[in-house]
Amino acid sequence: MRVIAGKKRHLVLRAVKGDAVRPTTDRTKETLFNVLNPNLVQCSFLDLFSGTGAIGIEALSRGAEYVVFVENAKESLECIKDNLKTTGLTEEARIVARDAISALGILETEKRSFDIIFMDPPYNKELEKQVLNRLSGSSLVTEDTIIVVEASKETEFSYLSELGFECYKEKGYLNNKHVFIRPKGTE
Repeated sequence: MRVIAGKKRHLVLRAVKGDAVRPTTDRTKETLFNVLNPNLVQCSFLDLFSGTGAIGIEALSRGAEYVVFVENAKESLECIKDNLKTTGLTEEARIVARDAISALGILETEKRSFDIIFMDPPYNKELEKQVLNRLSGSSLVTEDTIIVVEASKETEFSYLSELGFECYKEKGYLNNKHVFIRPKGTE
């Protein structure tokens, strides 16, 4: 696993041992960032269910101004810290050691909003639905915020409209997909 582009290109990242974390493959990461690239420079980026931190670190390498990493697994938190240290990106990052829902509450009290929110929750547990429900009407989301969910191919998002969101792009891969979401009525 490595940083694939930007100022920290080619640096090798540490992975969490075992199968508790599913690192996003380089090919999938490249496709994701090809879509996000026009919006990355100087953006604020929220990486929920961060795992190794590879997605947020890639965002920083490609020009994001600041990334908040949210993770609650102890081994993953240590991995994120190590990877930020290895890449020299610690100053542009913040780690919130909480579950996603309580972290969102903390960030809301800080009157923070994000340009891009990425989440890669455990598959088929409807955690993305819980997070999107929490983000609906949240001050963390502006009319320009892009939300990206990495999910299993089977995950459906028919409820987005009820929450005030819409899917504007979907990229399918062998076993999963990226769903690109924005507040309804924005273009």
